[in-house]
Amino acid sequence: MTDEIALQTEDLVAGYIPGVNILNGCSVTVKKGELVGIIGPNGAGKSTLLKAVFGQVGIRSGKVLLGGQDITGLKADKLVTRGVGMVPQNNNVFPSLTIAENLQMGAYQRPKTYQERLDFVTSLFPELAKRLAQRAGSLSGGERQMVAMSRALMMDPQVLLLDEPSAGLSPVRQDETFINVAQINRAGVSVLLVEQNARRALQICHRGYVLDQGRNAHSGPGRELLNDPKVIELYLGTLATDHTATSTTPVVGG
Repeated sequence: MTDEIALQTEDLVAGYIPGVNILNGCSVTVKKGELVGIIGPNGAGKSTLLKAVFGQVGIRSGKVLLGGQDITGLKADKLVTRGVGMVPQNNNVFPSLTIAENLQMGAYQRPKTYQERLDFVTSLFPELAKRLAQRAGSLSGGERQMVAMSRALMMDPQVLLLDEPSAGLSPVRQDETFINVAQINRAGVSVLLVEQNARRALQICHRGYVLDQGRNAHSGPGRELLNDPKVIELYLGTLATDHTATSTTPVVGG
């Protein structure tokens, strides 16, 4: 990890309905090689932030910068070619297609790189190599998340946006998903992670931001936020008090 900035939002104001803002001046920075978590209460604007970065929500003011270049308002297909990948919370695989076909869809803009990228994602997730012919619709929720993240990695993104990857999974599958996210980051991909499971997100993040009403309420190293009395009281509750005893997810940031 370096001090060079991979992705930055500057005072983003955005929303879905004219006159109603969900983001109200949201500023977030992700350094190259960094894993950054976004937590906060329901309705805080966490998923809206990712959608605004990925060109899916209209930005009314502010900027999005990728490696210092302005990418504000670019559509998803342009962002993918620039080096931004995203895994949405829902409908993130093609269930009727095989794992191999899902990965081919991930590389559709650069088909000549398919084998090289396939080698990369299967080095991260060796079990995929054994199951490429299996239909994605037959996979468990955690396995689908692994395929969805792998598909987003097929275009060799500089930054990977992950929207609630643990949502709806069993505790065991949640742990596996967080381990996979940390593994992707260790492979050199900068990650911006939105998570409702705040405690476990902060355990794996180098830094975190707490959003509230579309603004940054708190920010700091993941472990510091995990143990910050104000963050515990307002956003983590009693779950934060026993995090060391109840999770096997490794802490990689601090």
